[in-house]
Amino acid sequence: MDFDFLHSGALFDPSEGDLTSTQDRLLEKLYDFNATRPTQYEQRQRLLREMFGDIGEGCYIEPPLYSNWGCKHVHFGDHVYANFALTLVDDTHIYVGSHTMPNVTIATAGHPVSPRLRRQWHAQYNAPVRIGENCWIGAGAVILPGVTIGNDTVIGAGSVVTRDIPPGVVAVGTPCRVLRKIDARDEEYYFKGRKIEGKFKD
Repeated sequence: MDFDFLHSGALFDPSEGDLTSTQDRLLEKLYDFNATRPTQYEQRQRLLREMFGDIGEGCYIEPPLYSNWGCKHVHFGDHVYANFALTLVDDTHIYVGSHTMPNVTIATAGHPVSPRLRRQWHAQYNAPVRIGENCWIGAGAVILPGVTIGNDTVIGAGSVVTRDIPPGVVAVGTPCRVLRKIDARDEEYYFKGRKIEGKFKD
């Protein structure tokens, strides 16, 4: 069953409709994925294909994986790599481009500031998140509803991304802000003055 109001951006009451039973069914597969053994690679890949809205070739996600909707609203390109404890609050759609590394919390659900609306209705709204191709999202970053991150961008560990970030930059902090553009020096040095050498040079 599709719940169109989840994707409209409008305020809604989370108790309406049959959300809980649908979520429970989807979360059963997520539980199965998280219970796999390290050698059960094929089973993990099969479950990911069943769980995700879309998932490309060569994606690897290390359990545990957390998701509100069992990744039903998550769309990954090819060769996305996520380490332990990726958290996807996928009440609406999350898009992650190919060759991106997100070891983070991505949240699409928000709640109004009004105390009355939260107390009386537990009111909620959802806004999609879009992350471009070939991004590195550092450990522990949090990406909030409605954010878009451009291709090739690096987000520093622990950052809280509250607004759109352009392509081809390094952005850090809380709230996350652009620190600098990615430039020719990044093709010469990879970490604190250490030169890129050997097969990685070209």
